[in-house]
Amino acid sequence: MTDTAHSDRSEDGETRRDFLYLAAGAVGAVGAGIAVWPIIDSMNPSAEVLALATTEVDLSPIEEGQRVTVTWRGSPVFIEHRTEQQIAAARDVVLEELPDPQADEDRVQRPEWLVMVGVCTHLGCIPLGQNPGQTRGEFGGWFCPCHGSVFDTSGRIREGPAPRNLTTR
Repeated sequence: MTDTAHSDRSEDGETRRDFLYLAAGAVGAVGAGIAVWPIIDSMNPSAEVLALATTEVDLSPIEEGQRVTVTWRGSPVFIEHRTEQQIAAARDVVLEELPDPQADEDRVQRPEWLVMVGVCTHLGCIPLGQNPGQTRGEFGGWFCPCHGSVFDTSGRIREGPAPRNLTTR
């Protein structure tokens, strides 16, 4: 009688029921993964959004002293090929006098190229100064006509209500 009571057990003490529990759990885990994957995958950005995430610009036709505007993620990006005089003016500023102190060297990767998002940090207006003949303000940079913010040749706020410099990188 002792043999028939334990006939379902293997030599190491496992039963067929243990195997069935493990097999059912594995199938359930795989099924849950298959059911949840489409929900997780739908949270990834679409191809259209990924395409807007990067913009490549050929800088070779931009002459020294010229400013161009490109669009990135629906916002204007100001690119300026700065002259030696503009670079010197941007570096000669006393940082303690700035509302948002930031050295010119920290705002650019290469001194001759200034690349920044062309949106005023006050209320999201687009400053003037990209096109020839537009008002650039007394510091030679950009001027936001909405509330009078003035930015220098490094895109740093010099006057007006804008709380921060124009965004770089």
